[in-house]
Order: sequence, then C-alpha cells, then structure tokens
Amino acid sequence: MDDLAIRGGHLIDGTGAPARDADVSVAGGRIVAIEPRSARPARRVIDARGLVVAPGFIDIHTHSDFTLPLNPRAESKIRQGVTLEVVGNCGFSAAPALPGRAALLREYLASSAPWLPFGETSYAKYVADFPATSVNVILQVGHHTLRLMTAGMDNRPLTADEQTAMERLLAEALQAGAWGLSSGLFTAPGGYADAAEIHTLARVLRRHGAAYASHVRDEANHVDAAVAEAIAVAEATGVHVQIAHLKLSGVDNWGGAARLLEAIAAARRRGVPVDCDAYPYDTATNPLRNLLPRFVMEGGIAAMLERLGRADARARIRAELARDGLTNFGRIPSWDVVRIAVAPHLPQEAGHTLGEIARRRAVDPLDAVCDFIVADRGETRVLITSMSDKDVHEITRAPWVLVGSDGNALATAGVTGQGKPHPRYYGTHARLLGSCVRELGLLTLEAAIHKTTVGAAAALGLRDRGVLREGAWADVTVFDPARIAERATYDDPHQYAVGVSTVVVNGEVVVDGGDHTGALPGRVLRRQAERVFA
Repeated sequence: MDDLAIRGGHLIDGTGAPARDADVSVAGGRIVAIEPRSARPARRVIDARGLVVAPGFIDIHTHSDFTLPLNPRAESKIRQGVTLEVVGNCGFSAAPALPGRAALLREYLASSAPWLPFGETSYAKYVADFPATSVNVILQVGHHTLRLMTAGMDNRPLTADEQTAMERLLAEALQAGAWGLSSGLFTAPGGYADAAEIHTLARVLRRHGAAYASHVRDEANHVDAAVAEAIAVAEATGVHVQIAHLKLSGVDNWGGAARLLEAIAAARRRGVPVDCDAYPYDTATNPLRNLLPRFVMEGGIAAMLERLGRADARARIRAELARDGLTNFGRIPSWDVVRIAVAPHLPQEAGHTLGEIARRRAVDPLDAVCDFIVADRGETRVLITSMSDKDVHEITRAPWVLVGSDGNALATAGVTGQGKPHPRYYGTHARLLGSCVRELGLLTLEAAIHKTTVGAAAALGLRDRGVLREGAWADVTVFDPARIAERATYDDPHQYAVGVSTVVVNGEVVVDGGDHTGALPGRVLRRQAERVFA
C-alpha cells in the first residue's frame, strides 16, 4: 500500500510540458506512480480536484541559514510551496568560525542575522549540527566568511599563506557538505578580492565538482563589467556559475535589461555553464552601511563607526555619492526611497524612510544616515527602491532566468517576526505564480513553474528533485491557480501567502489544508549524493 495519493489534480510536472490530469502516488518518500485515475490503495488520499499539482518549488537564492535554526518550520517559504532552499549566498555564511574569530563574524553578520547566536565551529560541525527543518536545504560557504577568517577586514591582496589557508578552508567545507562557494564582491571584505583570487578558489571548486554563486561586483553603473567578470570565471574554469538576483539598479541604468540578458544568453549559447536568478520586485534590501562607499568599511565595524562620526569622512562620502550614486545601487531620486527594515537598537524606526527621519531631525539626509548607522551599531537593514518595473518584468519574463527570493524563512510570530522586512520573504513564489502569470501575463503557468522547479534543479545539477516523475523524491506542492497570491506588503510584510493547500517534503505532508502540520522532514542535501554532474 502506498503512503499517499494525490488525486484529481491538474498536473504540471515542471518540464514545461502542458498540464494534464493525473494522480500522483507516493511511497517511501518518492513518487512511485503517475497515472490518470489511479486505483492504487493508499493510507492517505488528498483530493486535488480543481487544483494544480506541481513539484515543490526551489528557492535558488536565500539567506535562510540565518533563520532556520530559529524558525525550523520555515513558515514563510513552505506556505508558498517552497520545498528546497539554497542558503549561504552573497558571500555570507555562519561557518566556519575559527577560534578567536567568532565574535568578528557575529559582528559582521549582525545586520543580516541579528538574532542568530554565533560560536566557534568548523564547517563540518556546522553541517552536523544544522537542525531538522520543514524544507530541504543546500548549504554554501561564503567568501566573505573565508576572508574574515584569514585576513579580517583588511583591504589588500592575500598573502601566500592566507591564500593557502583560504583554499584549505574551502576544501574542508566542500568535503563537509557545502554545495559550493558564494561571493559578494559588492562589499567588504569580499570586494577586496581581485579576479585572480576568485579564479584560484574556482579551481578548488572544479576539483571537487562544486559550484560558484556570485552577487556580482556591481549591479548599477558597472553592471555589465560585473556580469562579464562572473561569466569569465565559468569560461576559464568550467565551474558552474550562478549570477545572483540579476538587476539594473539606479535611475541612470534603467532600460538596460535586454542588453544584460543578451550578454548572459550569448555565453550560454557558446556553452558556458552560467545561470542567473531574479526576484520579481523593484525593491532590494541590504545593510544600510553597504550603500556607502567601500572605504567606509575598511578595518571593520568599530573603525567604520569611528569614521562615520568624523566630518572629513562625511565630506568624502558626500562627494563620492554625488559623483557615483550609492555603492552597488546607483543614483536614487532621494533618501525617501530607502526604508528601515530592521534596526535592532532603534526598532521604533522600522518602516520609516531615511528621508522622513532626516526631516524629523532637521538634519541633512546624509548626516541622518551616518548618525543612524552609528546609533544602530552598523546593524541596520534597509529596503531600497532602485529598479524599474519595465526591467523587472523583462528579466522575469525570460524563460531561463530562475527564481530566488534573496530572503529568509520567517514566521509571523516569534523572534523572526520582528521589523518590517522585504515582502519577498513571504511572497516571491506566490507573486510569480499569481500576479506575474495571472494578472501581468508575463509568462504561462507552465513556464513559471519550470523556472522554479526543473530549471532550478538543472542549474544545481540535481538528479531527482524539482520534477514530478516516477522515482523522483516526493516534493510536491498543490495550489489553486486562481487564488495563489502574496499578501505581504512593505507596510505590513508579516503575512503568509494564500492559495497553497498542500505541501509534501520527502513524502511527508508539511502543509495540510493550508495549515502547517509541524513536520520537519527536510534534510541537508549533499552534493555527492544529489548531483547529476561533477
């Protein structure tokens, strides 16, 4: 007898093929049959009449490693139908934390993981201690973290010994279960690396059959060169490269989506192993300090806080921003498009813009920004509306651009329910299948599902995930295509998406009738066991 049968649904298998009516039978955590009007006996039958049955969605770019230890039920993601999260992105990872350096990592990541405890740990111990969760998880090791462990926040090339140490730490992480390396070349200390440093690490990845994901060096005025730099890593080393959250930021760069997409498409046509992902929003989120020129972060958080209190440093910041716009974000209309998301030491300011705060305090906006960073000890996270809807829609419409929320798994109650985070944490996949398909008509439902299932699985090299077929793991999402939608807003972000009725992870029901069952069947996926290519 089978464990589970999902019957009467409209099956979209993730391959891009047209929908068909079929029943799905599950046993031992895997799909054992897909057939019309199945009569196989099952312990549990789920009625999916009038609903779409799809593979569980893959959120290919997230930072839920900062919240899953606190919120293992992963409510904001699983309630959208997400069954797999790829974490450790943008160069940020919570491990390794070498003896004597855990406090440095904690301080550095405070604006991204304000509630996560840190302690000394090897990457192997980190993997072994990762908690049971409701979603499957792919872990990456972060280049920022490796740089912090070897050279701290120093703005300089690595010494030979430091380079060797970084390569050793990377190899240890890969052997322990990391899927690959991520980088965040947009900010310190990862941004201090030159191309040679990244290529050297990529060769380590190649030896282990591992992958590279990059928040590229610039997403605004120099985005073309930054994307070319990422493509060059794939072309030179043969390592698969994932370009994170593709965008054109800053008003001076709007309208360039077609050009940027073509640069990546051309590389793909000539066989370069490169993919990219995006989220369907015109607003980004980042630590507030990262909007300022890169020199601000030199020497670490304490040095930054001292520097921001000096008039000469503020004058230099003001001049550089006037010339170049915000670092990695370009020129914005005003500080009214920058909104406080989370401020651990000034929580009452969540939801207010820096423009509002400056006017309330009757100070220059940049002085308000610097004062805020100092008062919040460098831990402030903001939302910044810096993209155009036209570019966002064009990128979303591209059938080969994958889907990553760039967000954490949160809950409406508990420690992760604080502040006013980006609504994409609660709504990316629901928005894709809801407004992007149903209202904007950017792509068909089959194409949208393909992007976040089979397309994402192929980019990751997954063997038996992201698809509905016999023998594949039973990660399944059942939803109402007429109802699925995000409810989270910028003013009220802590709201779960609607329209998903059932979610199955590794054959176990996690969302049942729209409610979380409390089940934690997710597992950390190991590259050696799960990947097709090496």
